[in-house]
Amino acid sequence: MAIVGAGPTAIYTLNALLALQPAPFELTIFEKQPFIGKGTPYRPGWNDPAMLSNIASIEIPPLATSLVAWLHAQSSVRLADMHIDQAAIDDRTFYPRMVLGEFFSEQMQMLLEQAASQGVVVTVRTRCEVLDAVSGPDGMTLRVQPHRGECFETTFDHVILATGHQWPEQPEVSPGYFASPWPASEIEKIPATHVGIRGSSLTAIDAAVALAIAHGDFVEAEHGGITYVPAPGTEDFRMTMLSRKGLLPEADFYFPIPYEPLSICTAEAINELIDADDPLLLDRTFELFKRELAAADASYAQETRLASLNLEDFCEGYFSQRLATDPFEWARHNLAEAQRNYERHHVVAWRYAILRMHEVIEGIVPYLSDCDFLRFSRYLKTVFIDDYATVPHESILRMLALHEAGKLEVIAVGEDYQIDPHGVLSGALLTYGSTRFHFPVFIEATGQRVLSAKDFPFPSLREQGIVHDVDASTEHGPLRGIAIDDRFHPISSQIPADQLFCVSLPFILGRHPFVQGITSSHEIGQIVAAELVAALGRRCDTDEEVKELDER
Repeated sequence: MAIVGAGPTAIYTLNALLALQPAPFELTIFEKQPFIGKGTPYRPGWNDPAMLSNIASIEIPPLATSLVAWLHAQSSVRLADMHIDQAAIDDRTFYPRMVLGEFFSEQMQMLLEQAASQGVVVTVRTRCEVLDAVSGPDGMTLRVQPHRGECFETTFDHVILATGHQWPEQPEVSPGYFASPWPASEIEKIPATHVGIRGSSLTAIDAAVALAIAHGDFVEAEHGGITYVPAPGTEDFRMTMLSRKGLLPEADFYFPIPYEPLSICTAEAINELIDADDPLLLDRTFELFKRELAAADASYAQETRLASLNLEDFCEGYFSQRLATDPFEWARHNLAEAQRNYERHHVVAWRYAILRMHEVIEGIVPYLSDCDFLRFSRYLKTVFIDDYATVPHESILRMLALHEAGKLEVIAVGEDYQIDPHGVLSGALLTYGSTRFHFPVFIEATGQRVLSAKDFPFPSLREQGIVHDVDASTEHGPLRGIAIDDRFHPISSQIPADQLFCVSLPFILGRHPFVQGITSSHEIGQIVAAELVAALGRRCDTDEEVKELDER
């Protein structure tokens, strides 16, 4: 077997494999970076030490140890290096991304030791970039370019492509125009000027934090507040976040973990709708959504007149109060509410119900028509993302501090706007309505978008027709990623199903729009591991049959 990529998905796949204790196998892990286990979201250089993750220890699926237990085991010197107060370690605290990188790297090393004790041979090839993959009668052949030495080819029975996010190594693709906010080490070189940032989610917050640290410092104030102190000579530094709605994400809210079960909008109920092959699948699903929401929070259902709302009306009404309020004023009040609820362990029932439903409802996405896929993406998906993509309280405090220092604003640009990075001047020109504004520097920070087969990094799999778009015959339909089944096999009659798994995030977002973060890595790892163990079992059965024939 081979896994291409050594981030969290590789970790959880190996963890699940070892837990299932299959027949002995050999595994090679290829990683382009010089270290394993950290992945793009958590590696140094790519992230600034001040950038926070948005997953707490209690939410991280178990490995050899929990994040909190690992932190408690660290020396006071190492904790100080990571800017962590030992007395404040808690399973619901959010820690810097790079701390999680250290944690996952050490968990991977422990898994390698466990593999050796179970008789599993694991070879780790760091500084090795897989350039291509070709399917053949003997398996999947990978073409590999080491950091030093000649390119070589090697063949495997099973290959898992876990290459994670796909961003350019050099984000400044034209003068002053950055296609992504990573690596942070490049963003921090931006001079003190007016910077436009497309997006206002955690990705955009990461960009704003990296810039703010480069041109000043966040200082803890009394009573848990934060102020921003600009560095001398940075008077021209300020940032404008652009988003369609002009909203900031809300503060992380308290909820029980593990999730309490749903009673109406369950996986079984959703599967029944899918099996019925009803052309009104999305609307039937929304009715289940409304019933679950009303059962969870009758007051919310009455206040919003939920029973009478269709999909579009509900999703537009969901944001209406925030749209009518200054985003920073809303953020201040929302943060205070979230902090009170954490102190009291109070659950806002309607928020928690929406949170629990998003992964269940995701199951309908492959079965939606193009028209309903667009409706789902524009309306229901935005509600789910707003509900689950809340951010650490410290992130909100930082945004408020930047705004109070006159360094940050958020504007709504609506649906009909343009960003033009191809002008004579550096950066980009924003046009929306009758407004035209030039940013000397502009950063794209809307997060990972869905990519199509033409962007797939292994060209031979495209040429062989193994990797293709969900509906290659439709040129003008919505982008829905590459065609994979529910076990992450590319849909192709040309190869055995278990020869190739694609779990590379940008290419599966069409089918799995909420597949983000560590919990998704865990779920994917369990599915892929079960498939691989089944394949090993079939291979062992075949070997036994051949042996019996030879003996006869």
